[in-house]
Amino acid sequence: MKYLIVGLGNPGAEYEFTRHNIGFLVMDKLAADLGISFETKKLGDVAQGRLKNKIVHLLKPSTYMNLSGKAVRYWMQDLGIPIENILIVTDDLALPTGKLRMKTKGSDGGHNGLTSIQEILQTQQYPRLRFGISNEFSKGKQVDYVLGRWDDEEWKTIKPQIETGAEAVKSFVLAGPVITMEKYNRG
Repeated sequence: MKYLIVGLGNPGAEYEFTRHNIGFLVMDKLAADLGISFETKKLGDVAQGRLKNKIVHLLKPSTYMNLSGKAVRYWMQDLGIPIENILIVTDDLALPTGKLRMKTKGSDGGHNGLTSIQEILQTQQYPRLRFGISNEFSKGKQVDYVLGRWDDEEWKTIKPQIETGAEAVKSFVLAGPVITMEKYNRG
């Protein structure tokens, strides 16, 4: 059984450790846990590993957030992975900083990366792990906020939650979405 785990973010040093790139940070933690490393390939950085008897493909799209759907579709088709075995890890302004929520379907919630995936896959029926980044910004400052870096206080909350996010992804692969939602959607 194969899985495609996609962490949303933007490529390039200027976006590293920004709120919008939390998906990339979770992918990096997963790769470290699995003892694998990323290679730059078509439309993204990819890594392949095993989690017990499952093959796990990690993807950090290089398409920039607004075109994430292109990379997801390409790798989904290239690897022959069904939509129910795909998990998108993304930032979410509607959740408090560090809060995790897994869902098996839903709207894009105004998130450009999810909008792109939804438009290209022509469905809202795909699993996603939403990682809260809060919405503590002034009117008209959303772009600056999501592309801003975590402050020291936020990082104290975020760093352990990146680990928890990686554990939630492993649970999704090994135990499925229902058990994972029961375990990680608390609080």
